[in-house]
Amino acid sequence: MVLLEILLSVVFISLLSFVGVVSLALNRDTLNEFLLLFVAFASGSLLSVALLDLIPEAMDDIGVTAMQMVLAGIMLFFIVEKYIHWHHCGKEECHVKPAAYLNLVGDGVHNFIDGVVIAAAYLTNVPLGVVTTVAMALHEIPQEFGDFSVLIHSGLTPRKALTYNFLSALTAVLGALVGYFALSRIDSWIPHVVAIAAGGFIYIATADLIPELHKETNRFKMIQHTVAILFGVVLMFVMLGFLPKA
Repeated sequence: MVLLEILLSVVFISLLSFVGVVSLALNRDTLNEFLLLFVAFASGSLLSVALLDLIPEAMDDIGVTAMQMVLAGIMLFFIVEKYIHWHHCGKEECHVKPAAYLNLVGDGVHNFIDGVVIAAAYLTNVPLGVVTTVAMALHEIPQEFGDFSVLIHSGLTPRKALTYNFLSALTAVLGALVGYFALSRIDSWIPHVVAIAAGGFIYIATADLIPELHKETNRFKMIQHTVAILFGVVLMFVMLGFLPKA
């Protein structure tokens, strides 16, 4: 039953790779406003899940070692983004084939890690798996718009961009299967992976997402982004309170 829940979650995350096609129907200004609200919402959600649930769950099992794993998670996600997951590619630097392949390979690695994280969360308890999936989904939406744009600017047709992006997203399923069968046999690894995931969530929120929000100088939009962050925090807090621990 847990395996089915894990697979349903990662398939849902993988299907989000198709949201990028919406960008073809929106003008740039509308798309940017829409994405920044999601970025703010995702920032609050990721921080809330990491600090209010993932870290406390890990500390219950492995104590202060959890904080060492959180630091390891921050460094791991930095390395993945810095050296593998190249998705910030301007038109001037992008060449048709290399940029597309770099983006797809980087996404594949990133999504594989996401699958392992989701498996670890569900193996800890089902409610933690649910909120982790929701937080990841909120982060994936703006990211998938960016990934789709890179593939289009790299010379791929919209159909090929969607197809290749979806295939790259399916590595989350492989990651989930590896995570489930490996971690279910070595229970002692689960809290370590959960703590590493918390570090990754903190890194994504503070190093990737929130800096994008600081670029906005319009007072009204700054207030909107602040409200969106707080709404993300409150949503996760409420979900964690209403979902009974298994």
